[in-house]
Amino acid sequence: MQLNAEQLKSFQDDGYIFFPDCFDPQEMALLQAEATRVLAEPREEIRREKSGVPRTAFAAHRYSEIFNILAHDPRLVEPLEQIFGEPVYMHQFKINAMTAFTGETWQWHQDFPSWNRFDGMPEPRAMNIALFLDEVKPINGALMLIPKSHRHGALPDAYDDMTTSHPGWYLTPQVVSEMAEQGGIIAPTGMPGCMLMFHANLAHGSPPNMTPYPRRIVYLTLSAVSNHLRGKQLRPEFIAHTDFTPMKAGRSGSLVATAAAAQRAPKPS
Repeated sequence: MQLNAEQLKSFQDDGYIFFPDCFDPQEMALLQAEATRVLAEPREEIRREKSGVPRTAFAAHRYSEIFNILAHDPRLVEPLEQIFGEPVYMHQFKINAMTAFTGETWQWHQDFPSWNRFDGMPEPRAMNIALFLDEVKPINGALMLIPKSHRHGALPDAYDDMTTSHPGWYLTPQVVSEMAEQGGIIAPTGMPGCMLMFHANLAHGSPPNMTPYPRRIVYLTLSAVSNHLRGKQLRPEFIAHTDFTPMKAGRSGSLVATAAAAQRAPKPS
């Protein structure tokens, strides 16, 4: 999938692109069922809220064939190859879950400063692609973005290991207020199958989910191969991958058909 000139300009100006109905209902039913199975597993890669419910399933593409197929889908890989002008590798793959009633907030932050501090990523030549697994409503912990905030580079932040079960570097209220005054705040919403891609320095966060409507989003963080990690990494390998092999885009077409073909293929003995 290639981006057109209007989409490229929108990304450069605002720091994100939203694609409604990028995946069809049959594909999403397959991914939803697999996400339910993965999030129920007792794995070290699955981090939990203070309440004990799943918060994030890291590296699901390594223990789920269906999510491995998704990780190579050309709708996710090719736009980033186009933007960076070179092959990309998988820096991180995760399923973020906002469980009904108990999903905790994700405080305002930028991604690249953490990738740089914790993982040794040299430049913000990486970004997230987010695929909605469930309907994202304005009320069930929708991901909020501050358009144009990516233009300011790394913003002032502070380390917080008390507010939520996910410690990290978060933007100060003053910075968020200043950025919102310039770019406003938006919250892309839509049905399962919508896709969002956004710049590594775009400020974003999510409120808690106080509703009976869960929302899960798959995030792929793809980085230019030339932007591979350097030096000592402070996080586990399943959070910040150290395999810099270029991602090879799979065949175009239905994810369901691709998954079925993979299941029919003979397994190595």
